[in-house]
Amino acid sequence: MQNKTTIKQKVFQGVVVSDKMAKTIVVRIDKMKMNAKYGKQFKQSRRFHVHDEKGEHKVGDVVRFVETRPLSRMKRWRVVGKAAAQAK
Repeated sequence: MQNKTTIKQKVFQGVVVSDKMAKTIVVRIDKMKMNAKYGKQFKQSRRFHVHDEKGEHKVGDVVRFVETRPLSRMKRWRVVGKAAAQAK
C-alpha cells in the first residue's frame, strides 16, 4: 500500500495592482488589524509577485493564488484563477 501525503498549500485572494511584467502580476492583499491597547482598526497590505503563465489577468481583477516552489528570486506563488469580487 502506498503512503500518500498531501501538502497543504497556502491560498490567498487579492487585487491585481500591476501587470507590466512578462508572466508576472503583482497582487495586493489587505488585512484589517486592531490595535491591542486602543482598539483602533487599521489596514495592513502586503504585495506578492505571482506567476501568471498566460498573462490573462489585468489590473483590478480579484484573483486567487497558491504557494508553489520558487520560480525566481521574487516569485513563490502562482495564479489559480479569478475570484468573485467581494461587495464593499
